[in-house]
Amino acid sequence: MSLSFWQQRRRAQAMAYDVIVVGGGIVGCSTAYWLRRQKPSLDVALVEARTLGAGASGRNAGFVLQGTAADYLSDVERYGERTARRLWHFTRANRDLMEKELQGQAFGWKSEGSLTVAGDVEEDERLQDSVGRLRAAGAPVVYLEPEQTNRRIHSTGLYGGLLVTTGAVVDPLRLVRHLAAKSSADVHTHLPVERLRWDDHGGVLLETPDQRLWSERVVLAVGPALPSLVPELPAVVRPVRAQMLATTPGANQTIPVPVYSHRGGFYIRQDEHGHVLVGGGRHQHRQAEETPVDATTPAVQATIERYLNTHFPWTQELSIQQRWSGTMGFSPDGRPVVGPVPEHPDSVFATGFTGHGMGYGFRMGRLLAQRVTGTKRPDGYELFSVSRLNENDPSSRTDPSARSSSS
Repeated sequence: MSLSFWQQRRRAQAMAYDVIVVGGGIVGCSTAYWLRRQKPSLDVALVEARTLGAGASGRNAGFVLQGTAADYLSDVERYGERTARRLWHFTRANRDLMEKELQGQAFGWKSEGSLTVAGDVEEDERLQDSVGRLRAAGAPVVYLEPEQTNRRIHSTGLYGGLLVTTGAVVDPLRLVRHLAAKSSADVHTHLPVERLRWDDHGGVLLETPDQRLWSERVVLAVGPALPSLVPELPAVVRPVRAQMLATTPGANQTIPVPVYSHRGGFYIRQDEHGHVLVGGGRHQHRQAEETPVDATTPAVQATIERYLNTHFPWTQELSIQQRWSGTMGFSPDGRPVVGPVPEHPDSVFATGFTGHGMGYGFRMGRLLAQRVTGTKRPDGYELFSVSRLNENDPSSRTDPSARSSSS
């Protein structure tokens, strides 16, 4: 496509900002929001290749859970007790910040707890064994026997569950748009960044198909697309696909809390209109789902339907209203990765949320804003620092891709 005289002149004149945030998902929009809160004088741009929330942030189930995508015992075994506890507290603070800072009615905030449910006896035993550790970490958790669990969520054939009273759900797309609006940033959508050009003074020029933007600092919150902009970072994130479906509305609100089951292999909730949203199944099709291709497949969709019909047989009366997929960024060790852009320490990236972005994103945005502006020492930065992946740490090589995610 050719450019007109006016378009070419606009492209030649770079628009300048103090900070440019690239990526219009939960992390990018949260960062823009916190930049406004921490330093209102900053001139901030939020740049998104498609529309706000077009990626994983607008395609997930909207779970705001505490902890990682794994169960707490797995986190203790992988990271150690101290790190597992810190991760839980970071995500709890993320949830509390959302409730305190934001207008929940604007994005469907509902906090009536969440259930992590076992799919077999072994997982049930692990959940029971984790109760003491979770309570010692300050988690408000209650174990429900299998009969209690199935009765509570109108399911069949599931085992015991852990009820975390602070679990919450949101409409993720409305949340992302709400954050962008509250940020007062100059929002540029449908503007894919093709290249970053760093100048001798430390600033960066962002080249897009029809516009150039310049900034002293940049925050890259682009998920699995990060290596395309920063080739020096190919090993910190990889693309993994998730698939979901939604039914037509049911007559009753029979699943009162979000459910995460089968070691995170499946997740299900019912929205305020009665639609049943369910996803996962990737653990049974792992190789096929290690892809950046955004498309549903008959095999995974059949796995999701089989889970739904087996454990929630009352949903067989409902029709499938919609099917969709989304591509997430997975890190090598299952926890987010943040760090300075190589050779450009004034700019920063965040990626690898491993399908749990809603559980981290809002507080991570505050951390990134603190890091970029230098207004306050980022609380928890070292917990996610990219430097850990360069250390002789066996946990950094653990592959978490067998688990699905709901956030």
